Amino acid sequence: MGASVSLARLRGETVDARLWVPVDEVESQALTQLRNIASLPWVAHVAVMPDVHFGKGATVGSVIGMRGAVSPAAVGVDIGCGMGAVRTSLTAADLPESLRGIRSDLESAIPVGFAAHDEPVRPDDPRLRSDVSSLLEGFDALDPAVKDLRGRAGKQLGTLGGGNHFIELCVDGEQRVWLMLHSGSRNIGKTLAEVHMARARKLKHNRALADPELAVFLAGTEEMAAYRRDLEWAQAYAMLNRRLMFDLYADVIRHHFPEVGFDAPVLCHHNYVAEETHHGEQLLVTRKGAISAKAGQLGVIPGSMGTRSYVVRGLGNAESLHSASHGAGRKMSRGEARRQFSVKDLAEQTTGVECRKDGGVLDEIPGAYKPIEQVMEYQKDLVEIVAELKQVLCVKG
Repeated sequence: MGASVSLARLRGETVDARLWVPVDEVESQALTQLRNIASLPWVAHVAVMPDVHFGKGATVGSVIGMRGAVSPAAVGVDIGCGMGAVRTSLTAADLPESLRGIRSDLESAIPVGFAAHDEPVRPDDPRLRSDVSSLLEGFDALDPAVKDLRGRAGKQLGTLGGGNHFIELCVDGEQRVWLMLHSGSRNIGKTLAEVHMARARKLKHNRALADPELAVFLAGTEEMAAYRRDLEWAQAYAMLNRRLMFDLYADVIRHHFPEVGFDAPVLCHHNYVAEETHHGEQLLVTRKGAISAKAGQLGVIPGSMGTRSYVVRGLGNAESLHSASHGAGRKMSRGEARRQFSVKDLAEQTTGVECRKDGGVLDEIPGAYKPIEQVMEYQKDLVEIVAELKQVLCVKG
């Protein structure tokens, strides 16, 4: 257990931000963003996770508790993005020497990048099928700006996306095999987020902000009600997207291992809003690149496509607003990664992993990310490790 609840403080005009990482390890652009966040008039608490880095609008790895206000940028454009992990009955010894066939089947079953299914997925599980129907029935209540995206939204349910999203097959310290994936609310979530971020920037009460990207909606207004409606739908879309992908993933694994069994999934958002009570006060909490880590709550913290990932149990640290990091966090931009590394470097850093090793995923090279072991060390007082996973297969968009 860590001796201190946080490693540093950063002064803002309204509150001090608590950091679970030394200040000198945070790039200056992110520190400026964090000071601006901690100077918002509505802010009550800011907790900064050890995977923190500069982000569009608001800092990735930030947890912000506000009184009667929410900044859409503090959620991000991939509303509901998050993780899932499922332990199987398989052991490493059950896996074939080459995993290329499994990877090929996964890439056929689950569209990646900008792709979608030809028709909306109709899962065999009646509960999943009902959840898909209910979600899509709610589409017509969303902002009119997205009305033309209904068909695409339906066909992108059960798809991975691109960037840092992935599907992995992993082995834990006991040689048990796990399924793991990372994805969000696809194009519909991004479009909804951008609609509301643009709307917030135009509101009168945001005109004096040091950073207009941090524009907020205020409780009790029509704009806030509309954002919360669309946000909650997109969060549900993202969670259902992960459940559908696990359903498709399980079918692929059953094809190769007919007797396989699956435990209940561990599922968590890491870009979202929740109404929570902290320090005796009801707050609207945004986590952008952070997971909820209430006492006993399970979560998933991934590394990169060549490093370890972790299933964790929250310790309920009040100072972090019961939160922990969402992953390793980038230490350089995508452009910088492409400049600094070669395809040869990518192949070396993903040795032993069945995955793409081409220029199309070079910006996701493990060297572009912070060391996950150091990130976990900094948050010993936020989570405890339940399982340490190492991928043997990785699908990227």
